Order: sequence, then structure tokens, then C-alpha cells
Amino acid sequence: MRPINPATEEPLDEVPDHTPAEVASRLEATGRAFADWRRTPMARRSDLMRRAAAVLRQRSPELSALMTREMGKPVVAAEAEVEKCAACCHHFADHAAAYLATEQIASDATRSYVRYDPLGAVLAIMPWNFPFWQVFRFAAPSLMAGNVGVLKHAPNVPGCALAIESVFREAGFPPGVFTTLLIGTDATAEVIRHPVVKAVTLTGSERAGMAVAAEAGKVLKKTVLELGGSDPFIVLKDVDVESVAKSAAAARCINTGQSCIAAKRFIVEAPIAAPFEKAFARSLSAMKSGDPFDRNTQVGPLARLDLLENLDQQVRRSISAGARLVVGGKREPRKGFYYQPTLLADVRPGMPAFDEETFGPVAALVVARDADDAVRLANLSRYGLGASVWTSDVAFAERIAGEIEAGCVFVNGAVKSDPRLPFGGVKNSGYGRELSELGIKEFVNAKTVWVKEVEPSTTTPRRAE
Repeated sequence: MRPINPATEEPLDEVPDHTPAEVASRLEATGRAFADWRRTPMARRSDLMRRAAAVLRQRSPELSALMTREMGKPVVAAEAEVEKCAACCHHFADHAAAYLATEQIASDATRSYVRYDPLGAVLAIMPWNFPFWQVFRFAAPSLMAGNVGVLKHAPNVPGCALAIESVFREAGFPPGVFTTLLIGTDATAEVIRHPVVKAVTLTGSERAGMAVAAEAGKVLKKTVLELGGSDPFIVLKDVDVESVAKSAAAARCINTGQSCIAAKRFIVEAPIAAPFEKAFARSLSAMKSGDPFDRNTQVGPLARLDLLENLDQQVRRSISAGARLVVGGKREPRKGFYYQPTLLADVRPGMPAFDEETFGPVAALVVARDADDAVRLANLSRYGLGASVWTSDVAFAERIAGEIEAGCVFVNGAVKSDPRLPFGGVKNSGYGRELSELGIKEFVNAKTVWVKEVEPSTTTPRRAE
């Protein structure tokens, strides 16, 4: 697949896939690298991970521009993504030793404990929408745990895939500790089955998650899946409508709406539904769309033409089912894969804008009778990635957070991933966790060691020191 600049529709340089022989050679090198890397002292791993952060920051202009060219991310957001990756490297360099410290547990032994040992090569199948962050949030904890990483990236961001490998190489990581494979989807199953690969992590669609989990299951390899989302943004009647409407527009249009955790269903209590709709429409209409290299641009192009066409069909089908178009609703009349920031009102369950994941700047406004009804509507989805609740009654929001079926709930803030906090979903949004102590422990062997001391034998020689 030849990548296309989504802002200009011009083809980019073609990057050839690795041949089967090259794939086999790279995987063999990965296996050899693990034997040494697993024994590398934690302090040395931390030093290299901090160097990776320094390389990211030094090369930020180049790497940010690469993201913008390959998938259309506004360059300011691309720069922020590079910085977030560097911060993630520092976090795990600083905290991995504590996260993975041996845990003493009292038992009938003289001494018993759990130690956390690396598994081996972890295959990461990653998407294009956050082409650096999705990779680093897997790589930083996995490599710090003593695993080695194998990246199969999305086909429309091959330059990003190779650049990430070069960051680790430039930072001084030994050859094979982090490896990029440029392969198609049809070759992925064989890599999953390869004996060097011990586990698989995927961020992507439900369909991709099912396929990868099924393939890994055939060979009994662990998977962590971070899949789609249709995150509810619950607005209770005691909010400042204008302020929350601006936050709603920003939450919907982050990464041009191409984010699993972007707010998508805006569930508003009935008493403020009408003024919120007007304020929300104004805020969406004020979002600046344009050239992603323009530092004032807030909404760039969608990453591919097929994504734009699918989003437009979801809007049209929702309107046919009874949704009301408030603003937007069509492709922008310019070169590039641009879609207008769009607000659909009167959205109900059964409509594509409610039931499906809309991957672009399209917001669905849903009216709830009261807070209980808002939670019911929020949970009336096959997805369960993130959710946010907006209210001046924080104590009430924390109570209903326990009733919302999602991997994370944010109160008076947009959902985001943070290296300090576990990230992942429930239901069709996947399973397992990334980031934090929970994330780094997904790909380790939690090994129980039970020791009973005995008196030294007078006849059996002790093992030579």
C-alpha cells in the first residue's frame, strides 16, 4: 500500500514491505536479543529509556512533520504526541523497578515471594491514529520489564514505523530489542504463530481484535486488546452550559475525531438540552479546519478516503433514521479528506450515530430524562472504553461512576491516557490494561518462589560458590 498525504491527496514515497526472508531474519535476531536483554540490569534499561526520551525531543520537528504528512495530524498535536511519548519513557524509566519489585508473601515456607520475569518478544499490532503514542505506551513498559518488542504498524504510516525503530537504535538499545516489521495483514497470523513471539497486544477495531485473539488463542499466547469506543459525555443540569459546550467540542474533535477515547455520544439532561445544543453547535462551528501544517488548525483531514466515506454514510443513515442535522454533515469542498465538524441532534438508540463508533468529527446529541436515564443510555452500548461526567456535584458524579460500564470515568475532564493510570476497556472495547503498574505487569510471568531452609548436610557437599 502506497501512503497518501490526506491533506493534499498526493502519494508519498513508497516503502516496500519486508520480504519473508527479512521477516524471518529479524525475528531470529529478536530472539537472540532477548537472551541478553532480560539479564540487563534495570538501571541500564532505565538509562537507555531516558536516552530514548532525549532522542524523541531532539527529533521532534522531524517526527511531528512525518506524522502530519502520513496521517494528517495537525502539527501542534503531533508535537504534543512526541512529548507525551518522551514523558512516558521517563515515567517507566523512573518507576519500573518499583512496579516490578519482588513481593514477599507469608506462607508455610521459610520464605515465599512473587517475582516478575519477562516473557520474551511481545508483538504489537498498532493503529495509525496516534502512530507514536500507541507504540510507546506499549514499548516503554514492555522493554523496561525485560521483554523485547516487535512492531507491526498500520500500512499508511510506514515512515513512522521505521522512525520509531530508529529512535530506539539511536538511543543505544541493542539490535533486536525493538524491531519493526513492514508486513501486510495477511502475513500477521504467521508472525503471531512464530515461536519467538510470546504475547500480542493490539490497538484497533473490534474485527481486528477478534481475529488477533482467535489466532493467538490457537497457540495459547496472551493478548491485550484496546479496541473501539463510543464514549459517553454525560452533561448534568447543574453545569455552566457555555463552558462545558466548549469542552465538548474539543473532546469530540481531538485528533480530528479519530480517537477511540474521543467523546462521541453527548448525553444531556432534558432541562438544559436546548441551550446546550445551541452552545455546542456554536463551539463546533468555531473549530478551525485546514492545513495540518498551519499551527492554528484544530481539525485536520481524515487519514484516508475510505474513512471519510464511511463517516459520511453513518451521518446519512442516522439522518434517514430520524436524527436532525444541526451543523456540518458533509465533506468540505477542498482538496484533501476533510469532513465538516458535525452535530446530530435527536439521536436515539438504533441509529448508527448511537450504536456505532463514529471515527471523525461527528457528535451525537442524546437527551436524557434525568441522571439515572443518562447512565442507562451511556451503558446502552456494546462499547465500554471511557466516559466522562460533567457536573458541579462531584460527590454525586463519583457515586454514579461506579454504575458506568467503562474502563475509566473522568469527572469534569475529557478522557485521556496517562502513564500513571491504567488504561483499557470492557465489553467490546477489549480487555487487559496498558500503562501504570497494571500495564507493565500484563506481559510478565508472575512467578511464585517457595523456599524452605534446611540444616546443611554433613555428607552432601555444598554447591561450589
